[in-house]
Amino acid sequence: MSKSEKKSLIRFLLIYLGSTFLLFSIASWIFYTSQKHHLLDQQRDALKFEAAKFVTQLRTLHKTYASTLVYPVHSFVESAIYDLDKQYIFGTGTPAPLLDKKVYMANEKRLYYLTPVDPHYLGAAFLVVHKELDQEPIWELQKSIAWFLFAAGVFFTLLGVFLGRLFIAPMRESMERMNSFIQDTTHELNTPISTILTNIEMLETFGKCEKNDELQRIEIASKTLSRIYDDLTYLNLNHEYYRRIESINVSEFIKERMLYFTVMAEHKRLKIEVTIDKNVTLEIDKNDLTRLVDNLITNAIKYNKQDGLLKLTLTQESLSVMDTGVGIRKKDLDTIVCRFKRANKSEGGFGIGLDIVNQVVESYGFALDIHSKLDQGTEVVIKWKK
Repeated sequence: MSKSEKKSLIRFLLIYLGSTFLLFSIASWIFYTSQKHHLLDQQRDALKFEAAKFVTQLRTLHKTYASTLVYPVHSFVESAIYDLDKQYIFGTGTPAPLLDKKVYMANEKRLYYLTPVDPHYLGAAFLVVHKELDQEPIWELQKSIAWFLFAAGVFFTLLGVFLGRLFIAPMRESMERMNSFIQDTTHELNTPISTILTNIEMLETFGKCEKNDELQRIEIASKTLSRIYDDLTYLNLNHEYYRRIESINVSEFIKERMLYFTVMAEHKRLKIEVTIDKNVTLEIDKNDLTRLVDNLITNAIKYNKQDGLLKLTLTQESLSVMDTGVGIRKKDLDTIVCRFKRANKSEGGFGIGLDIVNQVVESYGFALDIHSKLDQGTEVVIKWKK
């Protein structure tokens, strides 16, 4: 799966699973709240039943002699009776002031049931029955909802992956067709480009003809086609070909590449300033280094202004390529390295140069910095040592 397909799938899953989880969370919370209130009401109904038994027992005690009075005691509930002034008379447990019925209902740690006693048996006007809340049913309810959310999460994640792959299938098919087209096109381009460049060199070397403007234009166009061919081939085979990592003298390599691009730079009458430290070496595949350097130099030439400046600086820590061209808008700097992204369409191109540069940088753990101001120029810095 390509990077763009992964991004599309991840975005789809985030939206799909996020909205699904939110919906199920709201539904589960409503269900939990409803069931919890139902469980509390069941326990309160049990207290109500116990309160009725207490009132019956108080009536029985009221009719007996005082010497035989025994206040009713239940093992799983506590009780207390209060007079008309809401003063505590007697009960089990710690004496507590008589509170409002709404306050009792709001307490979910300990359940209370308040009922008036009429007639006032043994002087009692109010009866309060209370006990600890039985948390076990609520815990079981929470476990059930948690397991339901987990199972639903797994199910909808698998469903989301399936749907996501289904949705990106057309995009994958289009990408495969495009890659196939690029592969076939680059294969067909290779032979005529090589033939043109070889014959130009033979004309210059053996034909003893002067390099006139017409021949120079042919050479520039041929080298441009050759570079496009190399870039398309690199994109097509980047994840398949074997990289031969070797120690390369970058200083000498860049001097050679600058000679290769001299004709293109002269055609635009660019002033070239090259500062190269001696014996800068990197452990890198030569093809990767070629694509990295060529794309930086090509962009600096292509997007430069007529009679502009191209400045290349190589140190032991970094490579910098600066131009005085059209520049890049600030809002495009974050996305300029994306494939097919073109901040300026006046010069043509496919928008793959900086994408290739970024791929090489990421492959070797380098750092890529792009500084640019619109209509003032751009500087691209590759750092391999921090």
